[in-house]
Amino acid sequence: MSAPEVGELVVHRRYVPYSHAHYAGNLVDGAYSLALFGDVATEMCIRTDGDEGLFASYAEVQFLAPVRAGDVVEVSCRLARVGTRSRTLDLELRVVARGEPTAEAPGASRLLDPPLVATRARGTVVVPGT
Repeated sequence: MSAPEVGELVVHRRYVPYSHAHYAGNLVDGAYSLALFGDVATEMCIRTDGDEGLFASYAEVQFLAPVRAGDVVEVSCRLARVGTRSRTLDLELRVVARGEPTAEAPGASRLLDPPLVATRARGTVVVPGT
């Protein structure tokens, strides 16, 4: 395994099921984004350190736009800093497609171009020492 390199990127995509709608208008709570950030951070730790690592903290979280059931989201994690046992990660959730159901077309959706940036965060993970 090579040493972790700043700039390394992990990307996941996921459909947001209606079972995750928490508020009126099929809105999903912000914790949904944070859970997905945990998933991409775990893969980053596995790729860079061969261990799942542990999320230690968020330095900043910004909820910029709504995430709704029926969306397709893309979550990215970029390695921003490498310490001895800590890794600083820049995280972003973008809505790449949005469901737009109607009575006539209950499965209608459209791609968003450009994608809608819904959540940004900077976080720190820790990995075992060598």
